[in-house]
Amino acid sequence: MNATMSTPRTQQASHTTPHTQRMVIALGGNALGSTPQEQLELISTTARSIVDLIEEGHEVIVTHGNGPQVGMLKVATDYSAQHGGGTPTVPFPECSAMSQGYIGYHLQQALENELSRRGMDTPCASVITQTVVAADDSAFEHLSKPVGAFYTREEAARLMVETGHEYVEDAGRGWRRVVASPHPTRIVESGVIQDLVARGAVVISSGGGGIPVIEGSRGLEGVAAVIDKDRCAAVIAGQVNADVLVILTAVEQVALDFNTPRQRNLSSLTSAQAREYIEAGQFAPGSMLPKVESCLQFVEGHPQRRAIITSLARAKDALSGTTGTVLTA
Repeated sequence: MNATMSTPRTQQASHTTPHTQRMVIALGGNALGSTPQEQLELISTTARSIVDLIEEGHEVIVTHGNGPQVGMLKVATDYSAQHGGGTPTVPFPECSAMSQGYIGYHLQQALENELSRRGMDTPCASVITQTVVAADDSAFEHLSKPVGAFYTREEAARLMVETGHEYVEDAGRGWRRVVASPHPTRIVESGVIQDLVARGAVVISSGGGGIPVIEGSRGLEGVAAVIDKDRCAAVIAGQVNADVLVILTAVEQVALDFNTPRQRNLSSLTSAQAREYIEAGQFAPGSMLPKVESCLQFVEGHPQRRAIITSLARAKDALSGTTGTVLTA
C-alpha cells in the first residue's frame, strides 16, 4: 500500500453509527510492564480494556511506550559487543525498531486472543513506524534523554573519545549516553495506517514514539533520539483524522496541586484553562505536562475533537463521560 494514495475520510463516511468514533489510544508504561515476562502477564488485562472499545464499534489505533524495552535491548547488545560476545553494536534506531516489533507482537496476539474469545473476527496488525523530526530541532543541540547502560566516569570518558557520543551522570547511578528528544512532525506510514483502519483492522503503531528519522539528501535516515510517545500519539491522531485521543496513564484524572492536601481532580479542561495551568506550573515535566500539551496539540483549532486522560481500567467509563479528564478546544 502506498501511503501517498490514501485520502482523508470525511466525518460522516467513517462512522458506521452515530456513536462510532475513530480513536488513538496511547498506552502508558503501566499497561506493559518492564520485562517480557511481566509484559505477557499484564497485557491480557490491557487487551480486555481495548477490546471493550472495539466491541462497541469504534475504530482503534493503539500506540505505546517502549522505555524499559528499548533500554533492555540497547544494554544487552552493547554489553555483548563490549565483552566479546560476538554481537555488533546495534544503533539506537534499530533497537527502537526491535522493541516496536516485539511489543507489537505481544499486543496483537493478546488482542486477537481476546477478540476470538468474544467471537469477533476483527484483524489486528502492527506497523513498524517511522517518525520524522526536523534535523535542525534545537533538541539536537541540547541532549536530554539518558539511555542504555550505566558506566563509571572513567568508562564514559573513554567511550566519549572512542564514539563521539555524549555521556552524563544520571541521578547518582552512573554515567549513561544521552540523546536528543526532538518534537515529532509527521508519521511516514500514516496513509498505510488509515488504509488498514478503513478496512476494519485494529492497528498498533508508533511504538515508543516511533523510530526517529530525518529527511536528508538521500531520503529518510534514522537518528539517535527518543520521541515522547504522547506527543507522537497526538501527531498520528491528527494525521489519521481521529475523533478522540485517549492517553492512558496511572491516574484516573488530571489533578491540580497533585499529591498535596489541596489536590483537586478535573473532569474537564478547555485549551485556555489548560494553558493557564501549564503557565502556573501545575503539571510536572516528564509526567503530566507532555500529556496535557499533547492533548492541546490535538484539539486546538478542531472543535469537533476530544482528548481524554484517564487510567487503563477506566477507559470505557471515560469515553462515556463518567470519569477521566476531557480536553476540548
